Amino acid sequence: MGSQPAPPLNSTQPDRTTGLSTAFVALAALCWGISGGIGGILMADGWSAFVVASYRGAIGLLFVLGWLALRPRGSGLTSGRLWFWSVVAGLGVAGNFSFYFVSIGEGSVAVAATLMYCAPVFVYLVSFALKLEQATPLKWAAIAMVMVGIVLLTGIYDIGAGGITPVGVGAGLLAGLSYALFIFGFKYAAPHGSPQAILVIAFAALCIILIGFADTGQVVAVLSTPDWPLFVVLGVLGAGLSFILYIIGLNHTAPAVASIVAMVEPVTASLFGVVVLAENLVGMQIAGMVLILVTVTALSVYSSRRQAADDRHVR
Repeated sequence: MGSQPAPPLNSTQPDRTTGLSTAFVALAALCWGISGGIGGILMADGWSAFVVASYRGAIGLLFVLGWLALRPRGSGLTSGRLWFWSVVAGLGVAGNFSFYFVSIGEGSVAVAATLMYCAPVFVYLVSFALKLEQATPLKWAAIAMVMVGIVLLTGIYDIGAGGITPVGVGAGLLAGLSYALFIFGFKYAAPHGSPQAILVIAFAALCIILIGFADTGQVVAVLSTPDWPLFVVLGVLGAGLSFILYIIGLNHTAPAVASIVAMVEPVTASLFGVVVLAENLVGMQIAGMVLILVTVTALSVYSSRRQAADDRHVR
């Protein structure tokens, strides 16, 4: 899904549950990586990106509805601000799911997942524009390195290169930008209600948005196709179980650790693409992928440690 879903809702304290919580975060990232590969298989079978994204979100909605039913207290569903920011988060996750699968269809799972992993860079750029974050030479240098990594990964310097289209590159970056929108929406919705209520509204908004773009015939055909088990697995791993595991895990996992563990997603997606889908990556692409993953992870760790230091200073 991305390298930095939502920030922890509670302050992180070392306890006996930390190891298990980190495992939850890693498992969620693993699920997201596998879901990208499953989406690639479904689109190779002829299913559109919007249909695949719609079913991923719809099955995720069923899971978070169940979570909300089991833990309804403090939902905040009467808050107008909760609804507004949750819908904003829903717009973000709808764009993320859709553009991610479009990017996979136009390029490869490895490239799409790595481009989406650039989401924290977009968060910084938006924060700079809104004066929410101070732009420093170190941050600009990190963003520049990510841009170099994107050039190497996508091979846009080679006009004659095939296999990765401009649409695929653009969609991958838009997937990261959309996920940045989800992060902001979730962050501003969190003070007004529970995470399960936010996710219910967000996934409901996603379903309403994407149903307008999905082919109705394909949506109905999924119910009787031999591919339906893959759609179910995609929804469970890509939106249902994974989001619940991630949110729970973040409550007892330091943001810096979560940022590092989240690298499981693009790495898993890339391995799935190479091993299962027979995708090929040349040396320059691998170098670009490594540059992006290392830089974004270091940037995320640096940011979370600075935030923790600022919090201690305020106290």
